Amino acid sequence: MIQITPFLDSKRKTPLYVQLYQYIKEGIESGQLKSDTFLPSIRELALHLRVSKNTVEGAYQQLIAEGYVESIPRVGLKILELEATFLCDKGGKQLQNVTMGEIQREHKSIEFDFVYGEIDTAHLPLKVWKRHVQEVLKGASEELLMYGDPFGDWHLRQELSHYLLQSRGVSCRPEQVVITAGTQHAVSLLCQLLSLHGSTVAFEDPGYNGVRSVFINQGCRIAPIPIEADGLSLSRLHESHANIVYVTPSHQLPCGMILPVHKRSLLLEWAYEHEGYIVEDDYDSEFRYQGQPIPALKALDQNEKVIYLGTFSKSFLPSIRVSYMVLPGELVPLYQQKLANYNQAASQLIQRALYTFIKDGDFQRHIRRMKKVYQSKHHTLLKSVKTYLGDRVTVIGEKSGLHVLLNVPGREDHELIEKAMACGVKVYSTKTFWYNPKNQCSSFIMLGFGKLSEEAIKKGIRRLQQAWF
Repeated sequence: MIQITPFLDSKRKTPLYVQLYQYIKEGIESGQLKSDTFLPSIRELALHLRVSKNTVEGAYQQLIAEGYVESIPRVGLKILELEATFLCDKGGKQLQNVTMGEIQREHKSIEFDFVYGEIDTAHLPLKVWKRHVQEVLKGASEELLMYGDPFGDWHLRQELSHYLLQSRGVSCRPEQVVITAGTQHAVSLLCQLLSLHGSTVAFEDPGYNGVRSVFINQGCRIAPIPIEADGLSLSRLHESHANIVYVTPSHQLPCGMILPVHKRSLLLEWAYEHEGYIVEDDYDSEFRYQGQPIPALKALDQNEKVIYLGTFSKSFLPSIRVSYMVLPGELVPLYQQKLANYNQAASQLIQRALYTFIKDGDFQRHIRRMKKVYQSKHHTLLKSVKTYLGDRVTVIGEKSGLHVLLNVPGREDHELIEKAMACGVKVYSTKTFWYNPKNQCSSFIMLGFGKLSEEAIKKGIRRLQQAWF
């Protein structure tokens, strides 16, 4: 029987069982681990590496599933000939160069995936949406078949200006609305519009890593601003020497708190005093479950210092790739001057279909239906956490949105993720949201519930009880 001594790093994002699986797999493929020899028993290897038996079992199960080893009753796990270690499709064709992402997606033991950012597709009005798209295609003019206005479809921008006033209290003219192909695209345009290369951008910490990466890639210096119990630390913002700040005031990502009105007023005062700008990302404001609706920060802005970002990725369909921003009036001429030669990135046909979808009231009907769907899922999640996890965890950010955080005091996220994975549940660390991962609250676990059914939510949380406690 061979001995195995890999280096397993608990600080890496990759789960320990995957690290062990990769080490053994590479040893077999390189010939260092010979065929017809036996791997150590689960108990023996767990003791040797000082990891849980679930870690070793998870790695071994993956090796068995892919044909690298064979389980022989009462004997152990035998390494197979290299020729037998390649995955095959139904026709017998060898499938090589399989990535870890593909392996994890195919992992048969993952029954409940609490991934953040994915929506409930079962309740999408796809037939209605298809009708709007078909009608646009049927009557498409030559104009709709071209690149279109760099600011976006005029009809959609008009409809969005009406919608924002009704739903978020944001008063704007269609001329101020710019259609973009996603929030990251919008932020990239803002960096160029405001010539932010080399500038300092204040950023929530933890905060949305997808947007933070855009600022960094555009040459900005990030000033991480800590999050307090009621949102962004204004004292640290004043110390940052930045004159632009990115915030998610309606549902802080990932911590979930809602910036109170008095703090919104102070944040606006900061922008006015520093002649700076606030980039407000209102990414999932449609879904609020507790308390009265709070208008967008942009709705309180008297001096036009808030740049408002909105998206259809959470409220409707991520795949249509349509987001938008509302520019302060003073920036509209600058946008025309600097970026008018940029072709519109979002599809003209999709934009026009979205316009009729909103105009005919189908979008609002969809939002009303999804509010009920997500509120019911949200209630099921909180009830299940209380029933099965009790006072051993604390729920954070439960008032709105499509995710919550669990604080599991005295435990580390990598251990919790690993134990959950071994029980067929996938949960997530908040590590990537922190500018400096060393500062993260390592006892936090992120649970997205948008795509799961209520029954799956209940079963998944009950499984976490078994895995963790």
